[in-house]
Amino acid sequence: MNLGTVGPDINHEHPEYAGKRAMWRQYRDLYAGGEQFRVNADQYLVRRQKEPGDVYIERLSRSFYENYVGSIVDWYTATLFRREPVLTYEGKSERSRKFFGQFADDCDLKGTNLAEFFRRQFVEALVCGKSCVLIDFPRLNEPVGTRAEEDERGASRAYLVGYAADELINWSYDDHGQYQWVVLRTQSLRKERLEDTGWSKQTRWVYYDKEKYRIYEQAEGGTDRGPIEIVAEGRHGLAKQLRVPLVELRVSEGLWLLNKAATLQLEHFNKSNALGWALTMGLFAMPVVYSERDWDQVMGESYYIQLGPQDRFGWTEPQGTVYQIAADNLTRLQEEIYRVCYVTHAGGSVSGNAAQSGVSKQRDYAITQEVLRAYGDAVKDSMKRVLRAVDMAREDGLSINVSGMDEFDIGDFGTELADAQQLLSLGMNSPTLRKQVYKKLAFQFLCDVRQEVKDQIGREIDQE
Repeated sequence: MNLGTVGPDINHEHPEYAGKRAMWRQYRDLYAGGEQFRVNADQYLVRRQKEPGDVYIERLSRSFYENYVGSIVDWYTATLFRREPVLTYEGKSERSRKFFGQFADDCDLKGTNLAEFFRRQFVEALVCGKSCVLIDFPRLNEPVGTRAEEDERGASRAYLVGYAADELINWSYDDHGQYQWVVLRTQSLRKERLEDTGWSKQTRWVYYDKEKYRIYEQAEGGTDRGPIEIVAEGRHGLAKQLRVPLVELRVSEGLWLLNKAATLQLEHFNKSNALGWALTMGLFAMPVVYSERDWDQVMGESYYIQLGPQDRFGWTEPQGTVYQIAADNLTRLQEEIYRVCYVTHAGGSVSGNAAQSGVSKQRDYAITQEVLRAYGDAVKDSMKRVLRAVDMAREDGLSINVSGMDEFDIGDFGTELADAQQLLSLGMNSPTLRKQVYKKLAFQFLCDVRQEVKDQIGREIDQE
């Protein structure tokens, strides 16, 4: 449905976005590595001063990338989400509890559970510093009269849409530091029918303010670019709260891993390729002739040369000192990448540094655990804000909390169980304390079961 055409204002970009766009592209290449990095390697492999073009092209074709920071990001993500966060809902509405149980198992109407959805958003935050979660509701052509009718027609079925940092292209804040309005831009390739000869690129802009939304689209096929058209508009699901339905998952500058390690990875990339090129060229020794007369003989494996009595002949071969210096520097760069990402214990094991004491390793791992807890707090805070916004939009009246993501070794459960036994053995006459301890232990041990089962266990413990 075309509601009219608009000018180019919707495509304006925030100055901060324009300044970070190239940086985000670089960080994505560094994280992904592989073929994505290789096809863009000319942007990162530094060309030497006065280096011949054909030599640089050959070096470029032989370039390789040792991706440490990508592995570090994935390690943090896997460790943090090894146990899913624990969701608790307190309230009298059984219907609301049932909805949030289903929502936790399928939060985006694509079968993605809530933990997996935030796992992807967390990776985006470590790479680009932040990610965005949009809270949306199905749009109906006709208004609904009652809550029962709303539930029956699916209008109350909230769902989430994940956006990357570079898909939020424009925004403004109000006096309280909250979003006044935002513009999100996405692009995709479309083909209406299988028989169509080509693909068309579709650009979509979604505008949200505190009450309304508007959706714009533009189709582009080949060199033809159509007008920007408004295809939908109306009130969004959080209009009653007077807030933009966008929640950020943001990490601090100190915990933004790609921002801390990118320059080190690029330096390592250039030096490792320079060393690899030098070693390769060193395998092809160059002949050297020491003679005062003109030299015009052709040399090769099946030829011979004739020298005068005072002439000398030899082969160039590097001494190797600079190679050793370069190799040592690469090792130091590798360890520095792990250090600035707070996983020094992993860097030492990879580089073969076995001189670290047990106490030092324990201290390094304790630092890593504190960083993981900080990441866990950021994820839980974002998740709570999303769930509570959905609860307010649906007017369910539940008290929602998110816990967990603070223990990162499966062996820690035994310690926590022993601590809980000691706590309960103190004899404190508090049924609420006992029930909360039981629920925390049960949810942590059964972290992989469905949310509906967890809710049932929680209700049974509360009824004791």
